[in-house]
Amino acid sequence: MISLKTKAEIEKIRSAGMIVAGAFEVMRENLKPGITTAVLDDLANEYIERRGGKAAFKGYHGYPANICISIDEEVVHGIPGERRIEAGQLVSIDVGVLLDGYYGDSAYTFLVDGVSPEAKKLARVAEEALYRGIEVARPGGHLTDISWAIQSHVESNGFSVVRDLVGHGIGKKMHEDPRIPNYGKPGAGPLLKEGMVLAIEPMVNQRGYEIETLKDQWTVVTKDRSLSAHFEHTVVVTANGPVILTGGRFTCKI
Repeated sequence: MISLKTKAEIEKIRSAGMIVAGAFEVMRENLKPGITTAVLDDLANEYIERRGGKAAFKGYHGYPANICISIDEEVVHGIPGERRIEAGQLVSIDVGVLLDGYYGDSAYTFLVDGVSPEAKKLARVAEEALYRGIEVARPGGHLTDISWAIQSHVESNGFSVVRDLVGHGIGKKMHEDPRIPNYGKPGAGPLLKEGMVLAIEPMVNQRGYEIETLKDQWTVVTKDRSLSAHFEHTVVVTANGPVILTGGRFTCKI
């Protein structure tokens, strides 16, 4: 069942989302070659707790860290640890916050010093695909209008969208209905209605869309070990168009 959020609920999700946005500013300021992913995890958690929130991923289905940090061929769910960030990497960070009973969720892929032209293009196209998906999240449209906006842009640029992982509704739970695939023909699925809150999140691979999970049972990687980029915003469908609840437009550079 897809729940339509009240204005009061939307404001609570926005409050959680603004903490998410602030955590990304902390990441942008500190994500440099030599820093460990564990330190980034700690910095994000310190900021979230200082703002009165809770890191939503910690303990979720047993996840052991506060945020997800996925590097290069890692698509999502990378576990922070002693690995050090290196120049030339793509670093995808996913942050979720629980505040006053409601969730906000967002992801960005940062370009660390000296990434290749192909990696820059991959990140740019993935971010553009996110905003193309957001743009069509309007009342009267269909859910797969979002899917097609993402897929068509990604594939026209020579990349692929992950098919085994999807975006999702969000609110009192981190993952609610509907599931939002990043591929599919337009004009299908549930009608988009005012009050729907959606976490739209294209995961874009350099080559094939197939993925697999590593032995840690969390880290998802591209099957062919090509690069991947991940962008996400929490968005509400309104009568006047989509509104992002996890901060404004964010560039992927550091």
